[in-house]
Amino acid sequence: LFFPLQGKPRPKIIWMKDGQTLDSKDVGIRNSNTDTILFIRKAELHHSGAYEVTLQIENMTDKVAITMQIIDKPGPPQNIKLVDVWGFNAALEWTPPQDDGNAQILGYTVQKADKKTMEWYTVFDHYRRTNCIISDLIMGNEYFFRIFSENLCGLSETAATTKNPAYIQKAGTIYKPPSYKEHDFSEPPKFTHPLANRSVIAGYNTTLSCAVRGIPKPKIFWYKNKMDLSGDAKYRMFSKQGVLTLEIRKPTPFDGGCYTCKAVNECGEAEIECRLDVRGKQ
Repeated sequence: LFFPLQGKPRPKIIWMKDGQTLDSKDVGIRNSNTDTILFIRKAELHHSGAYEVTLQIENMTDKVAITMQIIDKPGPPQNIKLVDVWGFNAALEWTPPQDDGNAQILGYTVQKADKKTMEWYTVFDHYRRTNCIISDLIMGNEYFFRIFSENLCGLSETAATTKNPAYIQKAGTIYKPPSYKEHDFSEPPKFTHPLANRSVIAGYNTTLSCAVRGIPKPKIFWYKNKMDLSGDAKYRMFSKQGVLTLEIRKPTPFDGGCYTCKAVNECGEAEIECRLDVRGKQ
């Protein structure tokens, strides 16, 4: 961290972290007449915090503050569980990692391996939920599953792996139902990222985006001032891994108004709205 400075006579320089005087054994500080520099040779998570530099000449002071966040790869997910096996499918669930690496968990990578070869193949990546159903498994084979956590630094160094394999019954064999209740993954739609109000210039393509989750996958409807947009060629609608986007081609001031996104599945429905203002060209 580099801060240029000035003042006569030479100011007294005081570094603080989280309201406490900074331990010079843990970090390096170099002061001169024109700057003060803090350097950390090997950053660790505990170096995160609110740093403050104070310059003092007699009874005059000046301060500057900066918040620093050190991040690392996360730990593996916790409590991975093989919930159910039926037909060609297996259901898994797990909980987020105990150590998030001081950064938001962006998703999970789910992999499967045939017990015979133990070669791992990715089934889902950047997967946001903490449960999933793996399909298209081969009858008569046994499978192990493992899951990595992911944040801004990348995937966790290790994965959470199922202890027991999932056996896919061969055709004609007697299937013994599990002694536990079948887990119901159904959930009504819920928007996880809102639509934001926007102000754009006429004549340039613009987009509105939000994110939704729900099981089974919700059907999506877009409206402008309560009018359905599905049959209007001026609009294009995209949906990718829960991220919903409405593209408005070369909008005019007439296209301004209240836009609504509605998600519906058999468990319920949810909707969210925003305001779009379209300004005329200068």
